[in-house]
Amino acid sequence: MTTFDDREKAFENKYAHDADLQWRATARRNRLLGEWAAGEMGMTDTDEIASYAKAVVKADLEEPGDEDVVRKVMADLEARGTGIGEEVLRQKLVELMKTAKDQLMKETD
Repeated sequence: MTTFDDREKAFENKYAHDADLQWRATARRNRLLGEWAAGEMGMTDTDEIASYAKAVVKADLEEPGDEDVVRKVMADLEARGTGIGEEVLRQKLVELMKTAKDQLMKETD
């Protein structure tokens, strides 16, 4: 194998690793968002919270991007009359992505 082939293989491996890490971080962020939203909606039963968090993760499979998650969680928050707006939810998405990435990095150390 040539140096070019080795380099190409290394780039392909890095891309695959980065894509996997991003997918896992997004899924973790969605679970954390579901847990946060469940608390905001007054859920206290751990099974109910876990079930809701899984539903939020599943909602992300509907379409690319975050809009499917935002739509689901906003509808649920509004149905429970929490008064939490979309701007707060989107800020929480950003905050929880950082948390999710930090958690994953600590797990790989």
